[in-house]
Amino acid sequence: MIKIRIGGVPEHFNLPWHLAIEKGKFKALGIEVEWTEFKGGTGAMTKALREDKIDICVLLTEGIITDIYRGNPSKIISQYIKTPLIWGIHTSSSNSLDSHKDIFDKRFAISRIGSGSHLMPIVDAQSKGKEIMENQFHIIKNLDNALTSLTAMETDVFYWEKFTTKPYVDNGTLKRIAQFATPWPCFVMAATDKVIAEYPEVLTKILRTIHNETALFMEDSQAIYKVSERYNQKYEDVERWYHSTEWATDGWVSDKMIQSVLFTLKKTGILSEDDSHTELIWKRK
Repeated sequence: MIKIRIGGVPEHFNLPWHLAIEKGKFKALGIEVEWTEFKGGTGAMTKALREDKIDICVLLTEGIITDIYRGNPSKIISQYIKTPLIWGIHTSSSNSLDSHKDIFDKRFAISRIGSGSHLMPIVDAQSKGKEIMENQFHIIKNLDNALTSLTAMETDVFYWEKFTTKPYVDNGTLKRIAQFATPWPCFVMAATDKVIAEYPEVLTKILRTIHNETALFMEDSQAIYKVSERYNQKYEDVERWYHSTEWATDGWVSDKMIQSVLFTLKKTGILSEDDSHTELIWKRK
């Protein structure tokens, strides 16, 4: 039995992974999957990849591209979600801020430098001809700490996946003042160069298994109910999310998509225009 350590956020997007594990699909192939949840999101996972604490993770496209350019010894091995991520733009319910156009000089709660909650405000600002200074970002590590920070008025703005945060909007802890769609498919799978070199056949089996599971999940008449129950979300909210989300059912990663992300990351200054070409995608034989 070969053990492969996989990481992902504790969100509804990753339910197909949990279903495949529970059904014993990986064990049937001689693979022991050790799943770790990262409440800190993409920034926490890129750090874990660098430190050899996980072998594979499911994370934001722009986050792993940025970190590979900054030296992360990993590669993108597959698309995971083919549709954009819808970011809710939040503030505390007691904060007087109530307009999207007024947020860009405020204090931003982010999980980590390089995380989606850090990169997306920059992309959003740049698309509107605005600029956010680095001293406006305050690291809070995870959603729980963001709720505390926003409620205490230590920070003003927080970008996070809108359906994950909706229960806090519904109960009055947060108010969502706008939303922003990632201008590319949102989640990919990445693996360390080490595991790619040592177990390429195992990675191929894992990818085939999860792609099969995502295909089944998109055809499952009970999928919305399962997500609603497991993640404590309203059925009607999950219904809207499910019908606006498409999972990948093969390992293809579009070169055009990668180039579009790189263009935006360089235009926003997240990456330097001088950054040289870096191998980003595992080219399977």
